[in-house]
Amino acid sequence: MSTFFSAISALAIGAVAVVAAAGQPAPVDDLLERARVLTRAAPLIDGHNDYAWAVREEEPTLDLAAVDIRSSQPRTMTDIPRLRAGGVGGQFWSVYVPASLQGEAAIRAVLEQIDVVHRMVARYPDTFELARTADDIERIVKAGRIASLVGMEGGHAIDNSLGTLRMLHALGAAYMTLTHSDNVPWADASTDTPRLGGLSKFGEEVVLEMNRLGMLVDLSHVSADTMADALRVSRAPVIFSHSSARAICDHPRNVSDEILSRLKANGGVAMVTFVPSFIAPEGGRRYPLQLAQVRRLRKAHPKDPVRVEAAMQAWYKAHPDPPATLAMVADHIDHMRQVAGIDHIGIGSDFDGIQSTPAGLEDVSKYPALTAELLRRGYSEGDVQKVLGQNVLRVMRDVERAAAVLQTERPPSTATIEGLDGEKPGSKKQSK
Repeated sequence: MSTFFSAISALAIGAVAVVAAAGQPAPVDDLLERARVLTRAAPLIDGHNDYAWAVREEEPTLDLAAVDIRSSQPRTMTDIPRLRAGGVGGQFWSVYVPASLQGEAAIRAVLEQIDVVHRMVARYPDTFELARTADDIERIVKAGRIASLVGMEGGHAIDNSLGTLRMLHALGAAYMTLTHSDNVPWADASTDTPRLGGLSKFGEEVVLEMNRLGMLVDLSHVSADTMADALRVSRAPVIFSHSSARAICDHPRNVSDEILSRLKANGGVAMVTFVPSFIAPEGGRRYPLQLAQVRRLRKAHPKDPVRVEAAMQAWYKAHPDPPATLAMVADHIDHMRQVAGIDHIGIGSDFDGIQSTPAGLEDVSKYPALTAELLRRGYSEGDVQKVLGQNVLRVMRDVERAAAVLQTERPPSTATIEGLDGEKPGSKKQSK
């Protein structure tokens, strides 16, 4: 940890020194103040916020002035006053593209979403600064701004092109989630019918090219087989930008104990999400009903994904997210600590990408409440700082080092999906 962050952390220790010396538990107010200082000091780095997509939904013209976050913005879970109150130091801004967009439409949409992030940073230069490296994050936080990184959600947005992947990385994409809700031709998703049994040969090449670029490989949304294949292939630590523990909530979007154990060996980090359906155990029990409805709609409207999505949104309203709480989120962190270890946990809220939130974690101002809960459960200040951001910084540095080595070993890949996976990419499992 840098001297700067260590000094700030020392302030947190002194914040409740008198109470601790007396051998008494810290009052709630003191614990929360200690949490606020720790959250700022960590620094807190959130792996996934969908504000850029919220702008698109609110303003199809993508006019940031119409969703101005300089002051309180009731239409979103994110605005600058609440980011400051929450002690956010670094944010991966998701540039999500729905799976209903494919090919050139997906590429256009992801470019527009990256543009939203760039324009947001330029619009509020006193608050945000673009970051590409772990050192960037520490420098920007030290300057009093929020380090802003781009997280690309959905591998379909590269349209099976490694050249497109490289250009999106050049524009700032720090990670790519290999799939979203649907399979891509080279990787299976967790919420689609498996077709490959993991990664195809081209999918393996995507992972290796991301390693060479120094781009974080994000395994949220992918199937368990894809997780296993990516962990086998990757030459660098991987991340889960917004996933929780499957042992607590048996949803395929979550991470099994087997994968968490392999993540520990890989050196990566799983960033616990706040999505109620992935936190509350009832979310896992509801998922089979959701899956059955999706399958019925796709069978009824095989060529109309927009209609399917609209019908699913109506289904979600009729079957709302199960109630979740801040304590449940902490339960997932507890479990991940037991299985993967404290060095492999982070935070990936999914704010502004969810319809409901856990009680106590309603928006970006609430992170200190989670910090306070971890302290209340007996986590040391050093371990809390690891969860809030230090683990992510360590993974980023490991990925940067791996990229420096790989760039001396291999040139930019010119592989194609047709050349590696044959005439029908994605139609069956390719031999390894």
